[in-house]
Amino acid sequence: MVSDVLRCTVLGSATPYPRPGYACSGFLVEGGGARVWVDAGTGTLAELQRYTALGDLDAVWLSHLHADHSADLLTAYYALLYAGLDLPLPLPLLGPPGTADRLAGFLTNGPVRSPVEKAFAVEELYDGHLARIGGLTLRSRAVEHGGPPAFALRVEDGRGRSLVYSGDCEPCPALVELARDCDLFLCEADGDGPGHHSAAQAGRSAADARARHLVLTHVGPGTEPGEAVALAAAYPGEIAHADPGLRFVPGADRDAWIEAPARPGA
Repeated sequence: MVSDVLRCTVLGSATPYPRPGYACSGFLVEGGGARVWVDAGTGTLAELQRYTALGDLDAVWLSHLHADHSADLLTAYYALLYAGLDLPLPLPLLGPPGTADRLAGFLTNGPVRSPVEKAFAVEELYDGHLARIGGLTLRSRAVEHGGPPAFALRVEDGRGRSLVYSGDCEPCPALVELARDCDLFLCEADGDGPGHHSAAQAGRSAADARARHLVLTHVGPGTEPGEAVALAAAYPGEIAHADPGLRFVPGADRDAWIEAPARPGA
């Protein structure tokens, strides 16, 4: 049974490719009687199954279509349709414009288009998109990631608890507005280049948003997690790194907002 308590388990946060025991970007968000797979980066489907069965998901949400955030949807497609699982289909998939055709482009191996829509009920995101999944509200904002449509996400549980996930994006007013006064801010820190936050910029965005807690994710190659946390010093509150298996509890008391490690099946 899914808890009503809003919580977020890190499936992976590696960039730009997975490493042993360290998948690319993906999170399991639970609460309000619902389970949502947020970003499906390479390696996250296997990690997801440590905590829940694929058939127990209520939805998938994608920030953008770069492979390190979406590639495991390809193998999830085969699991949903061809693995003999007893699943309610199609699974709701909230993703950027072009998601269904992008998946079909990879999955089609002949003159007949792959039946993507039998596996996924695709709903395209737009700036200000709002969805209700069980007792959770998912609000998406368009953000800048250097070209492809990209979105950040705010999840609220109806009890005043909230988490915000930046996806991949450079600092922008839309992200700060979305994250305003949130309990937990998951912000990427891939580097100084266009379309991304550096760790220092993530700290400033979190401070500007007055987020209660900051979690750095998607830290770029060459930067150690502890170094990234130190670089985010513009943020005055508590900071953690999105280590695989960590479980965060937005709105929890000071000593209870991190549960580490999450216990498979818990």
